[in-house]
Amino acid sequence: MCTVTYLPLHQNGFILTSNRDEDILRPAAIPVKKYVIENRAVYFPKDPKANGTWIAQDKEGYTLCLLNGAYEKHQVKPTYKKSRGLVLLDFYKYRSPENYVAHYDFSGIEPFTMVMVYACPKLGKVLLYELKWDEKEANLTAYDSTLPHIWSSVTLYTPAIIQERKTWFCDWLNSKKINSTEGILSFHHFGGKGNIANDLVIDRGQKRTVSICCIHRTKKLTKIIYEDIINQNRVLKRI
Repeated sequence: MCTVTYLPLHQNGFILTSNRDEDILRPAAIPVKKYVIENRAVYFPKDPKANGTWIAQDKEGYTLCLLNGAYEKHQVKPTYKKSRGLVLLDFYKYRSPENYVAHYDFSGIEPFTMVMVYACPKLGKVLLYELKWDEKEANLTAYDSTLPHIWSSVTLYTPAIIQERKTWFCDWLNSKKINSTEGILSFHHFGGKGNIANDLVIDRGQKRTVSICCIHRTKKLTKIIYEDIINQNRVLKRI
């Protein structure tokens, strides 16, 4: 939920990878399984506490990933209407990001950033969006899907650290001749400069990076790799 990278691939493919930073007392997520939402097959690791998720992929080509916070660190309220992980899954009741933003009721939801990737068969290309909700307005922005991108949660990282992480990502990209699943997973495991509070994998005591999830989509196959870092378990799902 707290660090996300997007890598474009040839022939309209991509790799989306997410590090989840969470309270270690929160129950471990259920590894990736198939669920049905509005007759759509959706694959995601499930948070057993709220029954939602931070990353999901459906058979129609939509990949979503959630980060906590919108533009800046916010004051957390005692209660909210619904978990953000359920708000993400509610997207699959709609047909497009534009329709979702226009008709979904975001009121009473804690601020978030959602990365939305669509492998559009009709257009023959990937569409990339960022949705930010700051408790006042839902803002949908289209990104250039031919370029790599990185996001870091504003609730955990200062603007200076977020910028530094962008530099690490650029340095990693410049050092690679080819984008690969194992390559980006290595970055998500070892990226940084030895500061366990702000590296890609963090350890702040009770708050730690608990898992990494990587979605590698091509025309023929989508692979989802889910790594439970705490329990040292890795699951591969092909859809």
